[in-house]
Amino acid sequence: MKLAKPTDFEILEILDDRGRNTAQNLALILDKNRGYINTRLPHLSSLGLVRRVGPAENSGLYEVTQKGRIVLDHRETYGQTEEFEELIRAELDGNL
Repeated sequence: MKLAKPTDFEILEILDDRGRNTAQNLALILDKNRGYINTRLPHLSSLGLVRRVGPAENSGLYEVTQKGRIVLDHRETYGQTEEFEELIRAELDGNL
């Protein structure tokens, strides 16, 4: 699992704290380029950490998933252990 620190964790944190949001709003909150946020959200989605939601399929509205919350809970260990993905998978499966 390849994450961009700190941006990906900041995105997850905002979505966890504030609920659903768009790339445009996330860019404003984080004071980051919207184009960059637009590249991070599909990546986070491909990892199962966020999902696109909304009334329209292409609405651009995202929310954090349960897996995203678990990753956020373990962000201090990201990059410090080679078993990070196994730790996340085990907790997601309820094996801890």
